[in-house]
Amino acid sequence: MKIKNFFNNLFSYTPPNHYEFSIIDSTSTKNSSSFDTISEENDTKIYPSLSVNLEYMKTKYNVLINSDIILREFTLNARGKQYNAFIFYIDGMIDSEIMDKFILEPLMLRNKNNTFDGSQNKVISEAVANNITVRKVKKFDLASYVMNCLMPQNSVEQVSEFKKAISGINSGNCALFIDTLNIAFDIEVKGFKQRSVDKPENEIVIKGPHEAFVENIRTNTSLIRRIVNNENLIIENIEIGDITRTKCGLVYINNLTNSDLVAEVKYRLNNLSIDSLLSSGQLEQLISNSNDLGVPQILSTERPDRTSHYLLEGRVVVLVNGSPYALIMPAILKDFLASPDDKNMKTLFANFIKGIRLLATLITILLPGLYISICNFHQELLPTELLYSILSFRETVPFPMILEILLLEISFELIREAGLRVPSPIGPTISIVGALVLGQAAVSAGIVSPILIIVVAITGIASFAIPDYSFGFHIRIFRFLFLFLGYVAGFFGIGIGILVYLSFLVEIKSFGVPYTASIAPFENVPGSSYYLPPIWKREYRSSFVNPQKVKKQDKISMQWKLH
Repeated sequence: MKIKNFFNNLFSYTPPNHYEFSIIDSTSTKNSSSFDTISEENDTKIYPSLSVNLEYMKTKYNVLINSDIILREFTLNARGKQYNAFIFYIDGMIDSEIMDKFILEPLMLRNKNNTFDGSQNKVISEAVANNITVRKVKKFDLASYVMNCLMPQNSVEQVSEFKKAISGINSGNCALFIDTLNIAFDIEVKGFKQRSVDKPENEIVIKGPHEAFVENIRTNTSLIRRIVNNENLIIENIEIGDITRTKCGLVYINNLTNSDLVAEVKYRLNNLSIDSLLSSGQLEQLISNSNDLGVPQILSTERPDRTSHYLLEGRVVVLVNGSPYALIMPAILKDFLASPDDKNMKTLFANFIKGIRLLATLITILLPGLYISICNFHQELLPTELLYSILSFRETVPFPMILEILLLEISFELIREAGLRVPSPIGPTISIVGALVLGQAAVSAGIVSPILIIVVAITGIASFAIPDYSFGFHIRIFRFLFLFLGYVAGFFGIGIGILVYLSFLVEIKSFGVPYTASIAPFENVPGSSYYLPPIWKREYRSSFVNPQKVKKQDKISMQWKLH
């Protein structure tokens, strides 16, 4: 008992009853605040009293402890009168030159625009009829005068709620408050540093454009508009996240995309109750249907040209501010095996590469399982010389085949992950040295057989030929399942696994579209299959998204041949 009490006293933790600090009650803090006249929940309107607005903004942004919040109070000149005013912005997110020249200078300094006699009225229109001049005038209004005469900035919006003013400040704008006005001016002065448009890192093509999305959503929308170049391209703004209020863009072509598909995507985006959204990868998980296989149902791309292609096919795209990837929906199986370069190549070349890609997918998921099935259950399928060679190499291996192949597969995954995580100059070196040195050392030590090294190497190389990273990850994981089925039941186990796997794939739907669309159910439309017909035969869009315009080119598209 004494020994037990000793160890309990040594390792157990008893929370103390007295602390050296005290926690302030949030209710008492709220009641004792000097700003208890405004309720954030019920009253968010901007007040005509500048002092009240100033106190609200100071409290909202914790100006006393926030080092990057800038509050600039000044006197505004308008029509010979002076008004107290202040601007509110975040340091590091605005362009100081724009702020000085186009906001503070026109408002503060005396000039011809702001020194008119206060008795003058604004002429709205003037017409002459029967030698009689008819003038329509409007009395002086401070808000419209500042908006139309003193603010040379190109993007200014009047807001009447604190919520909208705060949203603009958080996105890199500044808010202007003027005494006697119950509105504020949300002025765009963004000037934060951002990455320039560069080459794609993960989707490299030979004959396509060399532009990739960046982290700024407005830059990304401009890249899409430059390609689509049509007034029917719609980009709707949606904010997601109660704390971050991440700006997202819902992109579609108005007279082309199925309206039900747009409504479904919009419904899912507007019904997310989360605090924060930081990347497109998180959004992809939040709006996708769950499935037992973990197959991706939304296509992610960093290429504007690929995004524009799917928009013109009738798909919907979602952009997330802060993420250099676009989400394309719905996505079906053949989309994840397609490369952006397929449309830019001649049909024969593109179909040859697509066949190689399909073969690589089958090799990645089935080759290790087939190898262990043949070696354990179906040796009669091998030529006698090859069978003798395998048996002779395995004489010195002390482990069963399943342990041997698992050791090599996991080692290959470790090398792949290490090559991604280490600094880029030495990443390829680690991959090459790890594969060569470890493989040769394992064979020399008699831990694995040389033929198994070849099987694992071919499987790993084939996995790199899968264009989509998420789908490739899914295939890499499921090859371990087929490996286990081949070890337990040979070809029969692999056959059962393929049957179950295909049954699950057929059952999955992406935004109401069958995952194996154009194959099951079969669609007899040129261009809808996995392989591409000649470009002059691609007359119709795929019907599985039910676009408003099915035909995309004339039957005789190359009309120059008729003349």
